[in-house]
Amino acid sequence: MGASSRQSSALVLAALASGFVMASVDATVVNVAAVDIGKSLQSSLSEITWVVDVYVLTFASLLLLGGALATAYGSRRLYLVGMVVFLVASVGCALAPDEASLIAARAVEGAGAALFMPSSLALLVGMFTEPAQRARMLGLWSAMVATSAAVGPSIGGILVGAFGWRSIFLINIPVVIIGILLTTRVIPSTTGTGRRVSPVGNLLFFLAVAAGSFVLIQGHTSGFDAPPIRIAVVLLVSSAVVLAIHQRQATDPVMPWRLFGRRSFSGVNVVGFLYSAALYGCLYLMGLFFQNARHVSAVEAGLQLLPMTVCFPLGNLVYTKIHHRWSNSAIMAVCLGLAGIATALLLPVDPSTPYWYLAIALGLANSGAGLVTASMTAAIVQAAGDEHANHAGAVLNTNRQLGTLVGVAVIGLVLQSTEDWYRGLHVALGLVAAVYLLASLTAAATHPRRMGSPVGAVAAQAPAKCPD
Repeated sequence: MGASSRQSSALVLAALASGFVMASVDATVVNVAAVDIGKSLQSSLSEITWVVDVYVLTFASLLLLGGALATAYGSRRLYLVGMVVFLVASVGCALAPDEASLIAARAVEGAGAALFMPSSLALLVGMFTEPAQRARMLGLWSAMVATSAAVGPSIGGILVGAFGWRSIFLINIPVVIIGILLTTRVIPSTTGTGRRVSPVGNLLFFLAVAAGSFVLIQGHTSGFDAPPIRIAVVLLVSSAVVLAIHQRQATDPVMPWRLFGRRSFSGVNVVGFLYSAALYGCLYLMGLFFQNARHVSAVEAGLQLLPMTVCFPLGNLVYTKIHHRWSNSAIMAVCLGLAGIATALLLPVDPSTPYWYLAIALGLANSGAGLVTASMTAAIVQAAGDEHANHAGAVLNTNRQLGTLVGVAVIGLVLQSTEDWYRGLHVALGLVAAVYLLASLTAAATHPRRMGSPVGAVAAQAPAKCPD
């Protein structure tokens, strides 16, 4: 590869990773800024939980729609539209005068991320058609995304400490603008298929997710017998029932539901949901714990979370070395079992527990995080088959985002129900450990035969289309 070709590849990678990197950072950066946001806007814990979770809510519930729109109208067009929406919403977050405005802007941010995220991977696959080069670019792309999610809390802590909580949203602006300019310069236009998008199915899916989230996040504050919560429960149940009926008759379903009849496919999706609920629920918990119970600054909290996140980007590298010796189900089961046991080591924590003990336990619990993600990606594509590879990725990512949403909401619910920080910590960590162990057992129960090849190679085989 010549110098000019390498430079062109680097520009393409920068253009298509910029949006996804900022979307990944914004999913974790707020965890260490939550306390400062609450103090600045005089927000309750419930409102702060909404600031964190509403982004994931709109991201998760609109992700499948984003993929379908990209297929219908062209990946490049949807990528740019999503980036512009994300840019405007980031400005809105930075200028928000109160928690209601911030929550609304975060919701729009999540919607923007849902529009450009499926297109980012589809455009990258389409730009690099030679298998070896594609695998290399996908590996670099995924490593950049994983690294951004890993360092999000630390970046957030440093920015909050130096410039205040609004700076975590202002930092998006130059990165996204550069991404938009690079995309218009180095990414060629793409044409859509004109395939019909199901507005009814996607609306019902969104209503069900939103209603369920409202019950989880607001239930303790309002009381689970309060009229708004009862209305939300009715909306959740009715939306889910109508969605099930509609999807049985729809010619354009929001996802390929028949794939869930395959044990390996449904099993990996359950693992993805449980894993994300435990991982990001614990990240949210520890971000609040370090600041509220151990009284450290946002900068210190971000740095003290590093043992929990520093291993994220290493998983793909390790996975390529061991995938031919271990099945994906075995890798997931072992790593998730270790995470559950290590999290349980935190249960005796009290005010006198030294930080080094917390760091070792958190580091052990998350040492296999990157391996789990790589194994899930390879396993889900293998379980779905080549003809459904893109559908499989979209469904898994949606399930993982829903798991993140539920995990953060449940942790917030536990903390609201206990006045003693350490008692709340013990209950929440017990739940996290149990969810990790349940995910480990589920992974072990998936199809026992060897599922997959290196994640880069699997992704390289996927057709250059967006998820439908």
